[in-house]
Amino acid sequence: MKRLFDELYDHYHQDLFQYIIYMVKDRNLAEDLVQDVYMKVLKSYDSFDGRSSEKTWLFSIARHVTIDYFRKQKRKRKRILDFFDWGEKGEELRDQARMPEEVAVLNDEMQQVYRALDDCTLDQRSVIILRYIQGMSIQEAAEVLEWSESKVKTTQHRGMKALKSKLEEKGQGGVQREA
Repeated sequence: MKRLFDELYDHYHQDLFQYIIYMVKDRNLAEDLVQDVYMKVLKSYDSFDGRSSEKTWLFSIARHVTIDYFRKQKRKRKRILDFFDWGEKGEELRDQARMPEEVAVLNDEMQQVYRALDDCTLDQRSVIILRYIQGMSIQEAAEVLEWSESKVKTTQHRGMKALKSKLEEKGQGGVQREA
């Protein structure tokens, strides 16, 4: 089991950590949640039936761990809205290879894109992160989210439209405005 765990860790740890940190925006919390993911993986690997890839299975667990965290926070403090603005805003991410640590040194335009993700719904944010930051296919994202491919496409479309609208509203959507 140790060898299997080491292989999963080597192949997927950075991607899992990156996904969770984009969701919770807190490095220490993301580290804790990644550990929770690995605990669930160790407890349930024997029940993994191979209908999906290990990657999509791991991301599905990560998504559930993250959502469970938010649910616990809501029940404890009724403050889930502090973590997300549930509006519907957004635009296409231009630089898909950025790590969370690099966000601080990104140019102003990319910082606006990452901030605008806060204006997306949790579903839209999940799809955008999986598709554009993690580089997953629509099929892989659908498996992770346990949705149909058409729901992923629709949510992606709405999220990207909202992201673009928010960035254009702030003058950061790549549209040159004359003074």
